[in-house]
Amino acid sequence: MRYLVPPARKFWQALAMALMLAVLKSAPAAAEESNLRQSPRATVSLVSDHAAVSPGQTLRVGLRQRLAPHWHTYWKNPGDAGSPPNIAFETPPGVDVGPIDWPGPDRFLVGPVASYGYENEIVFPMRLSIPRDARPGSQVVIAANADWVVCEKECIPEDGSFRLVLPVEAAARPAKAAILAAFGIADARKPQPAPWKAALGAGTSGLQLRISGPGISAQTVRAALYFPDTWGVVDHAAAQSLEVKQDALSLTLPKGQSPAPGAAAGVLMVTDGGGQKRWFAMQPAAGSAAGPDTESGPQAPPASALPLWQMAAFAFLGGVILNLMPCVFPVLAIKATAVAGMSGGDRRAVRLSGVFYTLGVLAAFMALALALLAVRAGGQAVGWGFQFQSPLFVAAMCWLMLAIGLNLSGVFEVGGSLAGAGQQLADRKGHAGSFFTGLLAVVVATPCTAPFMGAAIGSALAAPAGVSLLVFAMMGLGLALPFLLLGLFPAVARRLPRPGMWMLRLRQAMAFPMYATAAWLLWVLAQQAGESGLRLALAGSVLVGLAAWLVGLGQQGAGKPWWPRGAALAGVAALAALAPGLQDAAPQAAPSRQSAQFEAYSAERLASLRAEGKPVFVNMTAAWCITCLVNERTTLSTAAVKDAMRARQVVYMKGDWTNRDPAITAFLRSFQRDGLPFYVFYPAGKDAVVLPPVLTESIVTQTLTQ
Repeated sequence: MRYLVPPARKFWQALAMALMLAVLKSAPAAAEESNLRQSPRATVSLVSDHAAVSPGQTLRVGLRQRLAPHWHTYWKNPGDAGSPPNIAFETPPGVDVGPIDWPGPDRFLVGPVASYGYENEIVFPMRLSIPRDARPGSQVVIAANADWVVCEKECIPEDGSFRLVLPVEAAARPAKAAILAAFGIADARKPQPAPWKAALGAGTSGLQLRISGPGISAQTVRAALYFPDTWGVVDHAAAQSLEVKQDALSLTLPKGQSPAPGAAAGVLMVTDGGGQKRWFAMQPAAGSAAGPDTESGPQAPPASALPLWQMAAFAFLGGVILNLMPCVFPVLAIKATAVAGMSGGDRRAVRLSGVFYTLGVLAAFMALALALLAVRAGGQAVGWGFQFQSPLFVAAMCWLMLAIGLNLSGVFEVGGSLAGAGQQLADRKGHAGSFFTGLLAVVVATPCTAPFMGAAIGSALAAPAGVSLLVFAMMGLGLALPFLLLGLFPAVARRLPRPGMWMLRLRQAMAFPMYATAAWLLWVLAQQAGESGLRLALAGSVLVGLAAWLVGLGQQGAGKPWWPRGAALAGVAALAALAPGLQDAAPQAAPSRQSAQFEAYSAERLASLRAEGKPVFVNMTAAWCITCLVNERTTLSTAAVKDAMRARQVVYMKGDWTNRDPAITAFLRSFQRDGLPFYVFYPAGKDAVVLPPVLTESIVTQTLTQ
């Protein structure tokens, strides 16, 4: 059956529809959210915390992202992957939009990759100001183009264009509850000003964030995580070790890929005992702050705490003692030959020989200091003896020692064509030899540091450049002092035996320390560059020997006149051809993490052992550090030391600095040290104890028992 609507009823229905349309037309539009940009991964829009604005008002707008489960978006420092959102506004004249007020992030770990950002829903809020001359009844139209990245196991870039229309009324009206709740998510994450003192400085594992102030305890800080504003300051995926004491906490931050500044601003996320998260904005001061030191215990005083006179005195005394260190033994052969050459010389020649030797030492120290400062200024962490961490440098030193040995053995002569050219030229040749001996003494001595030098070098490299150069100059004067005194007091030289055949025999005998040094450097190179690097170095040694023999033939008149120079040029060209292969040679495989005698150094393992209350002895060594090897053979490998460690259940850790290792460099720098050998003992639950660079059984056993 068909039902008909009476005409009267049609009239009333039409009237009701007209009235409804009129009401809807006069009602204000819901303008707090723009058009949507939707994908299977995210729904994004531009939102306002007010549905209507008033003249002169400041409100907030934001990019709202509602994410699919397991997807996340990014903070301003995205971490290892991703990109923060970017938004560009087009606004009417007088309407200003401020920067994003970043909510505090979370960390997301996907395998070895860590990202900083947000999941579920987030709003990136920004301040927007309405001009005072805006007329009620008008509209403020905000247009924006934005792009962002969302990630789960894969990352997908997205973008969108948005248009937000805000009506201007006499009185502002807030947005609807759903929009205000979205802003509330960002507000709950807003980083608050930190109520504590904070400092960021070098720690044994990279960086150490120390915070002190009231309200810090194990109940209020159950977990903490620091998010630097700048990418690469920390290793984003590495664990951050936390230690909390009353009114103080310490957070270990493994160093990232980019140079860390003295103070890196960021956000600290704190989780309390109830699982509640809070975020605090921080601008840590550079250096150390009151708080627990979870790694190193009491450290050497900072550079500013070591007076200049004390740095200079320590450097000078260390340079004197450096003459007695095993690293310098090969150079003693050259010194002995030079002293023998003084026998029977006049007073002026003896004095000038000592002066030129000193000038050579000082020139080498200044060059080394400038190199260290230049590399450090470029953001690289280097230390004393850093050049021996280059396989190419080690190979070059090996070839130089071999060439010196062949010269001492009489295979060829340096400057033989100048013989008999007159006393003045002969004297010039001798002074040049003294200068070169001084240079070589410093180059070979740098793998080791004598007592007193560690603190002086660390302080010098942290001080202004002028102070650093002065300290290194004092170190050079200390190293040159014995030979300089011999030149200034020629009465001692006059007591030497007169020239004779014994000088030739002594010179030839002194070649063997040079050969021994070359063999040792080959062993060091094998530790650094493996079998491929050793093959190249041996090939270069054969070329050095061949060139020396050809030069000798030419000097003896057994060949063409052009032989010596041609052979030398050919040898240099051949060695230069080998250099790229040495520089790129694959390093020797790292030793196993644990052996029967020791564990390989790891900052994380050290922190774990200390947290368990176990005593730890740390030995920082390198294959090119002779003093390190001597200490290991004569002291650390003895039965008495092993028994003392075993009886007290001391964990023996060894760090190998043969090749450059930023973790070991950071460990040394945390104690204001830049050289090897270096030893530190961590008693269970007590402060760290730094041992001297030259060890004895009694020093080590007494340290362990105390």
